[in-house]
Parts: sequence; structure tokens; C-alpha cells
Amino acid sequence: MPAAQNFDGVTATTRLQIVAHRGWWTARDEQNTLAAFERALAAGCGIETDLWWRDGEVVISHDPPRESAMPLRELVALYGKHESAAPLALNVKCDALASLSPRLLAPLAAGSWFFFDMSVPDMLAFRRASLPFYTRESEIEPVPALYEDAAGVWLDQFVDDWVDGAALSRHLHAGKAVCIVSPELHGRAHEAAWQRYRDALAAAPGSAGRVLLCTDFPQQAREFFAA
Repeated sequence: MPAAQNFDGVTATTRLQIVAHRGWWTARDEQNTLAAFERALAAGCGIETDLWWRDGEVVISHDPPRESAMPLRELVALYGKHESAAPLALNVKCDALASLSPRLLAPLAAGSWFFFDMSVPDMLAFRRASLPFYTRESEIEPVPALYEDAAGVWLDQFVDDWVDGAALSRHLHAGKAVCIVSPELHGRAHEAAWQRYRDALAAAPGSAGRVLLCTDFPQQAREFFAA
């Protein structure tokens, strides 16, 4: 079983770590841009972003990449500029990244990054390479694949807001970090769910630094979970 990841102390919150979905953007055309990544890191937040490869280079793009897609090395350089250990959640959008990505990520702090959302066959390649990956639990995948080998669990909520204290405790007790996908990423209101997470974390000793929230609203999340 891999060592559990712990991101304690990298943001202003005390209850959980904020991960800015595609960076801290103020307009949708800023998603997955250096400006959005810079804003997130300057605020002490982690970043979720999307990886493809194009012409032999790993690039950042949610959709099949264009020629202008940003190379991953530029985001790594930005992390170095901030000397940040904030979580970097890397959404795998194509196969082959298990062999292409690790050397690019080597300058980052050990344990500060992980891969997720790859296919199960591709997940085996990450396991063989001993790379940190999160498996996924959702309404569609109630049994996370390769659970024993995963560093954490990506808790996705495609249809309903099902994540509660019992779900968090189950994975934390198994030694896993967890990252919750906030409801607004799937077009639903987030307020009631955030209150449920806050209550659950207050009742879960030992959860500090092991629970992440991937959100489109990093500023609101920082204020809510620091209260």
C-alpha cells in the first residue's frame, strides 16, 4: 500500500485543502491558463488541470489539444517560482502519460502531485511505475478500482450529492487521502454540501491535510472552511 498523501498547512484553511478546478479563473476563457494557475498558487491553493500529449510533449488541455496548448513544463516552472507544495491534481486525458510525465514533475516537492481519472488499463501502468494515483468512487463506480494501490480516492458526484461523513471516514480510516468534487462542477448548488463536509470534518480527528476539495469557487471555499 502506498504512503498516504498529506497536504497539511499549504492553504489558509484549517479544515481541508482547496484545489482550484483548472486554476483560479475569473472568466471561463482563463481556465487552464498561466494567469489562473498563478492566481491559485499566490493564494496558497492547489490546482487541478488536464493533461494530454501532442507531438511527443505533455501539454495542458481539457479537450484534444491545439498547437498552442501550454506545455506541462511551464506549470512546473511556475510551481518552482512559488516554491509551492500545494496539491497538483493531474487529470489524465489520454494514455501513455505514465511514461512521459514523471521526469517533467521531478522538480516538484515530493508527494505534492498525483494523477487521476485514467482508464483502468492505463491505471495499471501508473501502478507499475509506482506513480501516485487516485482511484475514483462515484454513483457509477461504487467499488474503486485498484483501491489498495491508490494514494487516495477521487470522490465524484455526477448526479447526487452523496458524499457525507461516513464516506470520508471510510477512506480516511483505510489510510487514503480523499478529494471531493464540489457539486458546482456538475451544475448543482454547493452550499448545503459544503456545510455537510464542514460538519463531517469537525467530527473527524486526524483528517487535517488529508481531505481536498476541487472547486470552481476557491475564494468562497477558503472563507467558508476557514470560518
